[in-house]
Amino acid sequence: MIDDFDPPTQTDETERIRKRAIQLLDRRAMSAKELMDKLTQKGEDPHQAEDAVHWLVEIGLLCDASYAEQVVRHYGDRGYGRRRIQQELWRRGVSRDLWEVALETLPEERDDLDRFIQAKLRGEIPDRREEKRVADALARRGYTWDEISAGMRRYLESVEE
Repeated sequence: MIDDFDPPTQTDETERIRKRAIQLLDRRAMSAKELMDKLTQKGEDPHQAEDAVHWLVEIGLLCDASYAEQVVRHYGDRGYGRRRIQQELWRRGVSRDLWEVALETLPEERDDLDRFIQAKLRGEIPDRREEKRVADALARRGYTWDEISAGMRRYLESVEE
């Protein structure tokens, strides 16, 4: 009799939640926290959702480190600054220790900032209002005041020549 014993396998419910989690990941990449939140929002039991997320991490289909790098690359390519990318990583539930590693791959921001200023001002010398508008736009994109003022100085120097 003992030889005929089959250990219990995953339940139909566990399998259903795991399939749902895979389908959500198939639609778009997300962090473990985002996936957990999405599953619970869709009415799944939090404990079973957490089990599905841990299972996906174990088998390598869910990795917050590579997701963080993907987010940094995406927003870096779009010309966003370091602070804005950090904000986006926080919003998506990526842990802070993974930010630092992922942000090391971010290229030098100076070129993006200079191109943005050049595109907005088109070779003209801005008045104070226009300068503030561009500076505010750069701040929303995650650049620090020091980076913005240095970029504006470089722009004004190039225009005055």
